Amino acid sequence: MKKESLPNSKHGFNQSKKDKIIERQLRFQDLLISVSTTYINSDLSDIDKLIKESLQQIGEFVECDRSYIFNYDFINNTTSNTYEWCAKGIEPEIKNLQNIPIDYIPQWIAAHKNGEAFYVEDVSELPNDGEMGLRAVLEPQGIKSLITIPKIKNNELIGFIGFDAVKKINKYTENEKDILFVFANMLVNVIQRKEYEERIKAQKKKKEELLQSLYLQNEELNEYAHVVSHDLKAPLINIHTLIGWFMEDHKNTLNETDLKPLHQVLFNVEKMDFLIKGILDYSTIDKLEAEDKQVNFNTLVDEVLQTLLVPDHISITVQDNLPSIFGNPWRFKQVFQNLIQNAINYSDKDKGLIEVGYTEHNNHYEFFIKDNGVGIKPEYFERIFKVFTKLESTSSSSGIGLSIVKKIITYYKGNIWLESQEGSGTTFYFTLLKA
Repeated sequence: MKKESLPNSKHGFNQSKKDKIIERQLRFQDLLISVSTTYINSDLSDIDKLIKESLQQIGEFVECDRSYIFNYDFINNTTSNTYEWCAKGIEPEIKNLQNIPIDYIPQWIAAHKNGEAFYVEDVSELPNDGEMGLRAVLEPQGIKSLITIPKIKNNELIGFIGFDAVKKINKYTENEKDILFVFANMLVNVIQRKEYEERIKAQKKKKEELLQSLYLQNEELNEYAHVVSHDLKAPLINIHTLIGWFMEDHKNTLNETDLKPLHQVLFNVEKMDFLIKGILDYSTIDKLEAEDKQVNFNTLVDEVLQTLLVPDHISITVQDNLPSIFGNPWRFKQVFQNLIQNAINYSDKDKGLIEVGYTEHNNHYEFFIKDNGVGIKPEYFERIFKVFTKLESTSSSSGIGLSIVKKIITYYKGNIWLESQEGSGTTFYFTLLKA
């Protein structure tokens, strides 16, 4: 009778073992569903906490002592530990596992590149292949067995999740391996979702910055409009008064005396024209939509000189090897046009000399426009770059030219300054970054 009961007892034992395995797998799947639900319902504001909690939950379930996430850097051929959970009494290794050369783990990498888990059931059975071998890497961490699952994003290997057993050897069934693969995919998805959210936030921030920039630009335009209104009032009143006087009092005769107020009218009209043009140029410097291109500065300066009225007593020399710089031709022309015109306007010598050149530095070019004109007092060195500032008020100049120059140089992340001595001349310097 006892002999007849043995097969049934053995059968019952096997059935009980199978039931336990199935029950464990079901609990593992339920845990994964719970983790997945947490990921889905979370706003990911604290993604680090979520990931660490899930590493702990999965780690405790599979009875490992350390669970972690690594990222691969195939450019530098290294791998680094980004997240880690350790059971009580287990020393963390995350600080020691940064920028580890992947040459140490060739079998590991090969398995992951094939989309397979890398599983070592017993580290002590690995070949003793020197201080650079896998066994030499794992044993100092007290690892008895481990499994690592590749992280794949858009068909590209980006890292892995891993589980170390330190206290005892740990075995994984094929079903458990499959569930760990699902967990790895979940981690990739949640991190990718976080990246998307960060990208959206960055786009929103950029939109807010653009709106703020637009607001500031509108404020600038309002300020310009106020300045224009104020500065044009006197010339416009002048024009109206002079024309009215001329028409009323000099209807039938035109002589030299009568032409004098007409010249005054023309002067004010010219002044108004320069003022309006200067304001428009200044306000549109950083809003040009024309495409940038490589600009040959020798050609550009030659074109600028063709547009300027250069008196016969002034000689302009230009260095014949000026560089080419990527940027907007109109902006660069404004710089040279205003600086050279400024040198012409303030030339007081019988033989005026203007020199255009540059010197090359490691990451930028330093240009200069040098003249032998009247010079500038040191107290004006900063003021002359402010809008509507002029050293004298007898010309029809708008007083915006140097402000335009400074704004353009600042736009290109350069610097502008000057050296000058009264009676001897002035040299303006400005820098432009190399492409």
